[in-house]
Amino acid sequence: MQTNAEHLTKDLNELLSEFGRDFSELVFVERFKDNGVSFDVSYLGVQKSYSFPFRYENEREISRYEKRFAKLALYHALSEILDETLPWGALTGIRPTKLARSQGAKWRSFFTDLMCVSEKKTALTERILEIQKPYIVGDDSVFDLFVSIPLCPTRCEYCSFISEEISKEKAVNEYIEALIREIESAKALNKPFRSVYVGGGTPVALKDEDFERVLKAIGKQTVEYTVEAGRPDAITEKKLEIMQRYGVTRVCVNPQTFSDKTLALIGRKHTAKEVVDKYHLVKSYGFLVNNDLIAGLPEETFDDFKFSVDKTISLDPENVTVHTLALKSGSKLKEKTERLDGALVGQMVDYAQSALLKAGFEPYY
Repeated sequence: MQTNAEHLTKDLNELLSEFGRDFSELVFVERFKDNGVSFDVSYLGVQKSYSFPFRYENEREISRYEKRFAKLALYHALSEILDETLPWGALTGIRPTKLARSQGAKWRSFFTDLMCVSEKKTALTERILEIQKPYIVGDDSVFDLFVSIPLCPTRCEYCSFISEEISKEKAVNEYIEALIREIESAKALNKPFRSVYVGGGTPVALKDEDFERVLKAIGKQTVEYTVEAGRPDAITEKKLEIMQRYGVTRVCVNPQTFSDKTLALIGRKHTAKEVVDKYHLVKSYGFLVNNDLIAGLPEETFDDFKFSVDKTISLDPENVTVHTLALKSGSKLKEKTERLDGALVGQMVDYAQSALLKAGFEPYY
């Protein structure tokens, strides 16, 4: 893509990736006017022009409207030129439920009429909003604690998080010390935790004594308390005993896929059987379990992903999280993969949604 709006490149590329084509010849031109902004989009010998008037109160609003209308112009142009639509329309880079709540009572028309979101995805958003209602806190009398441990046994090919292989990190002790000081500062606010999430990375990649130091700093809890165990090869009975001691209620055991071939391709040093074995071990300690799956992993077919979804449902975890693979800067996979097959990934996600709903799961995020 060629554009004079380089500051919007990331946002525009997110939308382009959804169409799954080569857009090196696309030209996107932005022009500001006194009362708004206009865009010219040229692709495959066709040019489309769009103007959007808007009022604003500050610089932040200018940025928000600019991004929104830029993506709308690009979406409308490509939809018309390619005769294609996307289920989420021009929405990228934001949680739909968060955007819906920000729009108030008229959010449905904002989704369908302005942002071109399909009726099916709008209905899904509405269903999730209803489920989330009891958990939306309108004041700061309580807070949720997130504890980040950015260390893993190995680095997955798709990972773009700020994370490091624990065997290569020499400053683990210094990080733990700093983390404990941050936890103590949060507790000094004397506000009750509504929930605690220890994520990463893979927190259970820590040595037993370091892992316990972190949980001890948090203190024994009686609220929703999740630990991201992630890699089955890092889950041990000792770690589970420590979690049990400090009131952890939920453990994430994340297969991502039940294909041994794919696990090897993405840099995981365990098998699908180990996932199942560690899942049952975690359940034997009485924890609720979440399983993560990723749609669109390298070389996976629809049948591969379907097998992983069906296998996960057969295990009967309390939660299942389905992500779509994102090719982001900082990941090894980004350097090897030009683009994903959007249609295939969409088929995978649709199957996961229908199969999980049929199995009694409700979408909550």
